[in-house]
Amino acid sequence: MKPDSSLENDSLEIPTRMAAMLLTGHGGIDKLKYREDVPTPAPAKGEVLVRITATAKNNTDRKAREGLYPTKDKGEVTSFQMGGSATLTFPRIQGADVVGHVVAVGEDVDTARIGERGLLDFNLYPDERRDINLIPDYYGHGADGGFAEYIAVPSDQFHRVDNPELADAELAAMGMCSYQTALHMLNAAGVKAGERVLVTGASGGVGTALIQLCRVMGAIPYALSQQEKADALLALGAQAVIDRSDMANFTDKVRALTDGRPLDAVMDLVGGEMTDRFIDAMIFDMKQRTTYPRLSIAGASGGNVSEILWTRIYLYQVQIFGVSHGTREEAEQLVAWIRSGHLKPVLHAAFKLSELHEAETYFVNRGNDYLGKIVIVPDAQWQTRGAPFALETRQ
Repeated sequence: MKPDSSLENDSLEIPTRMAAMLLTGHGGIDKLKYREDVPTPAPAKGEVLVRITATAKNNTDRKAREGLYPTKDKGEVTSFQMGGSATLTFPRIQGADVVGHVVAVGEDVDTARIGERGLLDFNLYPDERRDINLIPDYYGHGADGGFAEYIAVPSDQFHRVDNPELADAELAAMGMCSYQTALHMLNAAGVKAGERVLVTGASGGVGTALIQLCRVMGAIPYALSQQEKADALLALGAQAVIDRSDMANFTDKVRALTDGRPLDAVMDLVGGEMTDRFIDAMIFDMKQRTTYPRLSIAGASGGNVSEILWTRIYLYQVQIFGVSHGTREEAEQLVAWIRSGHLKPVLHAAFKLSELHEAETYFVNRGNDYLGKIVIVPDAQWQTRGAPFALETRQ
């Protein structure tokens, strides 16, 4: 292990023990235990050791902790098992969207990488294929993640991002868990320039990513959210904001915003009883369509069960795409857009790693002013990396 010698405000010595938040089992936030004596990982062949400076929090952290990923029936299960067996074992360090600085390299990795700042592609890929990812798993679930001071990851999945205009916490807010999922939703549905796209759950991490990515791709995003967030979403790139607290006459509201044309596609993060209304907004005038109605689903914040008439699906030829994680190609495309300044961070606030309980409680009980991402910063990095973005500072 080659020690780091270039990072500002960092010790030259890599400690044998580190601070980390350990998930000790399924349940509430009491299952998250802060420890300062966790063994520091060492980089294996082809890996880099990263001193973590910021990790974005995702809703999947809570869902995995609480065991809310049913895949067969309506009941709760302990964890999704796409590969045939559970990969979430305890204790586990959660946190997928990791930003930090390379402080050591494993065998077959160029030592010139030491000192690089980068962003982790969070996927645990099952193979080397670049255009498909059939068994989604990720750092923070099937392997230890970023709610710690150090992490060892494959060197080709830790992407250098210099961009001095982006603080580490801001870069973490642009992490792959949200942005790669968003890009895969759009790609799965074949969204093209000029198409009208409804983004549900528009104020969260995936939602804000979808709005930006639509504009990068030339599509026209319509946001479904609370009216209190309309100005911020319009500034981010939404064409219009539909009030999710008043879903009466939803199709008529869409007609009014689109000059009477149906939506081309819906990027759905809500599910539940709203799904049927989203389909209505795509099929109310099929004569005006030039493509099939498309529904990409990557969340179910409004309910995990939707009642839909299958005759509506096949007679109107509605194409449905289930989306979890993206691909290596999509990760590299996103990094290129970040480096070029096409994407902007939507950072709500930063919390100390030792205060992850407070961050989780705040996230669950977030108010109408919530927009974007919460980022977790190790306590040792707090003054320089986290304090400028603390909740009290940004209010």
